[in-house]
Amino acid sequence: MRATGEEGAAFDLRDAGFMWAAGIEDTFVAAPHPRTGRVLDEYALTEHYERWEEDLRLLASLGVRTARYGIPWYRVCPGPGRYDWRWTDAVLERMVRDHGIEPILDLVHYGTPTWMERAFDDPDYPARVAEYAHAVAERYRGLVRWYTPLNEPRINAWYAGRLGWWPPYGRTPRAFCRVLLQLCRGICLTQRAIADAQPNAVLVHVDATDLYVAAEPDLRTVADLRQHIVFLALDLVTGRVGPGHPLVHWLRGHGASDHDLAWFREHAVRPHVIGYNMYPMFSRKEVRRRGGRTQVRIVPCWTETLDALTRLYARRYAPSPLMLTETASLGAAARRVRWIRDSARAIGGLRADGVPVIGYTFWPLYSLVAWAYQRGERPLDDYLIDMGLWDLRRGVGGLKRVATPAVEAYREAVAAGPPAGA
Repeated sequence: MRATGEEGAAFDLRDAGFMWAAGIEDTFVAAPHPRTGRVLDEYALTEHYERWEEDLRLLASLGVRTARYGIPWYRVCPGPGRYDWRWTDAVLERMVRDHGIEPILDLVHYGTPTWMERAFDDPDYPARVAEYAHAVAERYRGLVRWYTPLNEPRINAWYAGRLGWWPPYGRTPRAFCRVLLQLCRGICLTQRAIADAQPNAVLVHVDATDLYVAAEPDLRTVADLRQHIVFLALDLVTGRVGPGHPLVHWLRGHGASDHDLAWFREHAVRPHVIGYNMYPMFSRKEVRRRGGRTQVRIVPCWTETLDALTRLYARRYAPSPLMLTETASLGAAARRVRWIRDSARAIGGLRADGVPVIGYTFWPLYSLVAWAYQRGERPLDDYLIDMGLWDLRRGVGGLKRVATPAVEAYREAVAAGPPAGA
């Protein structure tokens, strides 16, 4: 199972074995919300900046040797071309040298530095993010091999270009399309910049998955369009959007020019690993009709949807290896335990069928803060979502990490080695 990137970097993924991993939620939207003034920095809100040594010990206690870990771009790069590595130096050194955990560095997890006033609409965004990525790779190439250029481009474009929650606060399909193209240009240039600084780097593209189903036969066209958009970012990045692509007309209708699409074919890159995020409470969507209007609603699902999405990605991007880069279940600890066991078994079954899944990431390590916090006015604790291995609870001195039964369930899964099917 050898992956070779466009830049000539080669890495034999058999050397990595099966990678059990975990990660800490690392959304960074540094621009204060125009109405509330709140900043959405999960590391600050969950006190990770202060408790990072404790959090690394929790990670290590799981037995994992891999972690998805984010760098807060807006903090390490306070001005164009200026960097402050003091905090990340300490964390990465401890993670790698003392705990033996290899990070998959998340370079952009939703936000830009505030000096980039137009955020992803800034015409220099692709060059700026590539410049930052090059600086990171030069700084940490002795510690780090694995990088994710940008987490979940479609979700990022949705919140920044369609819902208007994040800069540049777009609210139209055209703005969604414009932001998505910018994000994907940045991914292409970032992968090339990292390969230039570190030829043996391993690039992991991370997509948010969704499986769209039609409630009625005549809604299948709508469901199919939504499903194609799920794959659009990765199709753009890998240069697959040519004249026969099912979204060419949709893209042109929303502002993409022939020059834009040609750019992606000329600058295409091939990630070494395709990462996909799947959550049973979010990842299945039903297109239905209510009161004469077409609606999309989330339908709770379980491992049947994990199986279907994994096979979709495997077929579409063969022979690229896959990694489940985020998964967890919401709710009571017993449900989280059941998801760990059932989803690991499902991954084992996929591997037994020859689907090249090389890793599993439980995400997040502990409770995260709902994104609605930035737009809301209630106290922080009202926005904590318990879907991790540890729950966050307010106590003397701040947010305590309280172990749930899911901790032991995940330790058992990791200790058992590569997952086996039923």
